[in-house]
Amino acid sequence: MSSSGDFWAVILAAGSGTRLAASVGGVKKQYLNWKGMPLFWHSATTFSRIPRIKGLVFVFPPSDIDKMKERVDELNSSCSLGLTYKVVSGGERRQDSVFNGLKDLPATCSHVLIHDSARPFASASMISSIIDELDKGASGVVPAVKVTDTIKTVNGNTITGTPDRSDLRAVQTPQGFPLHLIRKAHEISDGEGWNVTDDASMLEMMGESVVVCQGEESNIKITNPEDLAKLEETKMYVPCVGWGYDVHRYGSGRPMVLGGIPIPGGPEVVAHSDGDVLYHALADAILGLFGGGDIGLHFPDTDAALENMSSGIIVMEALSKAEAEGIKIVHADLTVIAQIPKLAPYREQIRKNVASVMGLPQSRVNVKATTEEKLGFTGEKKGIKAVATVTGVRLADVDG
Repeated sequence: MSSSGDFWAVILAAGSGTRLAASVGGVKKQYLNWKGMPLFWHSATTFSRIPRIKGLVFVFPPSDIDKMKERVDELNSSCSLGLTYKVVSGGERRQDSVFNGLKDLPATCSHVLIHDSARPFASASMISSIIDELDKGASGVVPAVKVTDTIKTVNGNTITGTPDRSDLRAVQTPQGFPLHLIRKAHEISDGEGWNVTDDASMLEMMGESVVVCQGEESNIKITNPEDLAKLEETKMYVPCVGWGYDVHRYGSGRPMVLGGIPIPGGPEVVAHSDGDVLYHALADAILGLFGGGDIGLHFPDTDAALENMSSGIIVMEALSKAEAEGIKIVHADLTVIAQIPKLAPYREQIRKNVASVMGLPQSRVNVKATTEEKLGFTGEKKGIKAVATVTGVRLADVDG
């Protein structure tokens, strides 16, 4: 039996997070920042990568609802989900918040996945397996993992039994259901005054059969202060590379400077600033690390205030912008291309100066010089050019 209609997800972010409040300055756990985004948004982006999911309902505390409507719109503007979404108020208990979310699902929705925003590590592949089971006609699907600890039942501080752990499972979210069934379960629960800790329990109490699929050990719930360490453990850094290129022609203008080092006897260059072709290529490469445009955008040659300005200032400004974007630069590889002058006597001075400006060990800066075998405008001694490659690392935005 295959399902018809749309799949939606309800993301629960309406809890108070009292057990974590003291450890995070009173911030509710669903709003904790991780990889530049609040926890609830990481779950949203995971759902957005699943083609079968057509929309999301975010459930927030009533006191935060106006602020969070704006926040979700802001997040979607900068990192679009590509999905329809709604923002609704939660209730006093978890099950009340779920019921509020279910009430806002559209008529086209046939199945719903209910997820706790405090589980930001749930994978797209696990969610897809839940959908697969629902497609087969399951009344409810819950991801679960085997219990590895021995479990005891107790009365006060006295052990009353030891269940066979081979029959025990620790369940997770998201949990998936046909919408008409889970709505009916919540209506009955509301009328009968049931108190449950997950949605599958309601279907069990109705006599419906709920199946489990394989959960994930990594799909932990952020609940206690020690769980915050899990967020740190999963930080992942990714490399980024910027490439820069610049050219200046020879002629009456500025004395030659390369990498901040004067080159006595070198041809003069025509330029608006001090004409340091190597620093210009380096600055463009640094800007390229984070999509920051080029130096013409930030330092246009039409600005009279920049006349004869030191190109070192341009590099420092680019470095400042990279730092603001969370980039850590680890290496620079620079090449000057010119028939004249001979740069071998100045190579180590340039390397030392560039490393100092960039705050890097000299071992992480490489400076080369080459000719183009008397070909082209550099070979004809009409000008000089430089290329630069800069490597950095930055915190990954989201899980891949």
